[in-house]
Amino acid sequence: MTHMAYTTPLPVTVGFDLDMTLIDSRPGIHACYTALTERTGTYIDADLAITRLGPPLEEELVNWFPAEHVPAMADLYREMYPTIAIAATPALPGAREAITAVQETGGRAIVVTAKYEPNAKLHLKYLGIDPDAVIGNLWAEQKAEALREYGAAIYVGDHAGDVRAARAAGTLSVTVATGPYGTDQLHALGADVVLTDLTTFPDWLTGYLDAPRA
Repeated sequence: MTHMAYTTPLPVTVGFDLDMTLIDSRPGIHACYTALTERTGTYIDADLAITRLGPPLEEELVNWFPAEHVPAMADLYREMYPTIAIAATPALPGAREAITAVQETGGRAIVVTAKYEPNAKLHLKYLGIDPDAVIGNLWAEQKAEALREYGAAIYVGDHAGDVRAARAAGTLSVTVATGPYGTDQLHALGADVVLTDLTTFPDWLTGYLDAPRA
């Protein structure tokens, strides 16, 4: 597969996805869906739902509620989320170090996520991860708006939607196999770089920035 050639200006801005890239949001989201079932009396298969993380919340809720009820259920979920999901959600290995690695080059690390922005910020604050900006409520190609606005040269994610975001923004697509796709699948999706997880990101970034530029 032939990938795009990138010329990366320094200092570099790197965008990161949140769910299953920086944080393992499955325990918190599972708990929140279970609580929503208890609150509404409508069964949600939380075990199944957490295998489909990535797209906006509403795309999952429509599987369980009539379409006309989804906006209200999304509001209820987001209202419950801080007290249920934040403390239950750990950082993924290498997450803090990946953000720090970008900042130590003199660059900016931003988080661009489909998650409701106030809750995304709560996760990062609770975990002591301190990016330079957090932009929420954007999914797949929509993320390109923020990536272009901040001049991102690299976007790091775990999902097909993140590869699409990078393509739409004209950035290098770096992926980690900590979400729903394995390394072979991420290659097949067209990612430029596939890492097992973020623990190898700092060394990859150093090598990438040190490489000659066309």
